[in-house]
This record gives sequence, C-alpha cells and structure tokens, in this order.
Amino acid sequence: MDIKIREVRESDYPEIVSLWNNDLGSPNVNLDNISERIAKMKKDENYKIFVALFENNVAGCISVVQTMALEYEVGYLKINGLVVRGDFQKKGIGSKLLKHAEDYALEKGLSYLILNTGFQRTEAHHFYESKGYDKLSYCLTKKVY
Repeated sequence: MDIKIREVRESDYPEIVSLWNNDLGSPNVNLDNISERIAKMKKDENYKIFVALFENNVAGCISVVQTMALEYEVGYLKINGLVVRGDFQKKGIGSKLLKHAEDYALEKGLSYLILNTGFQRTEAHHFYESKGYDKLSYCLTKKVY
C-alpha cells in the first residue's frame, strides 16, 4: 500500500470533516468551522496538519502543535488529533502518520511528543503503547462559562 504524507490542503477539508465526525466521533467539525479553524492555525506556524493519502484520497490525518512548557527546555510537539478512516485502519497508516510527526519534531529540535486519548479508546491506547508512548498522566478538562 503506497501511502504519501503531506500538509493539508483546502481540497482535503471535506474528507477531514468526514474522518473527524465518522471515524474519530467528534461531531463538532463541519465545513464552515474547519475552514475557519485551519485558517487560524495556518497563521501560527506552530500548528501543522498532515494527511495520509492513498490513491489521492485522504485516508487519515494528524494535527500537531509545537508548544512550550516549563519542564521542557525547547518545548514539545503535542498531537491534537490522529484519525484513520475505518476501512484503512490496521494497515500502517496511523504508524506512518505518527512517524511523520516524530520526524517533524526532530526537525524542529524537539525531544518529546505528547497526546491525549479518551478512556474508552482502549484500542488506541494499545496502539500508542506499541509505538513507545507511556501513560504518564490524566488529562482533565473543564468548560468555563
């Protein structure tokens, strides 16, 4: 399976919306807001979105941001989202996207990648652990009004 990884293009947005809604289960993404959100992200060079292409169709994508923290001298790369289309899962696409993010982090001089994943996503936990990721903390969220 010949998979190519490249930065997101506007023509990819409908497929990314489908991935986020149908395969990641995050229904807060639609064509209107994804265009606005990605436009904002592109203005800040710390954000990147990469897509995995199979036969010129988006089979998966990964969203990352370079960020700073007091405990990391040069910061780290946070994976904001990783999703692979259901019919392409378990074919190495997620692994290629993760490897691309790791290579990108190294290019930027970063030594760490961090990600959050839902408690219910046990298959994802096994996947990340098989790629060398360690469970180190809980991610807690709170909506403020």
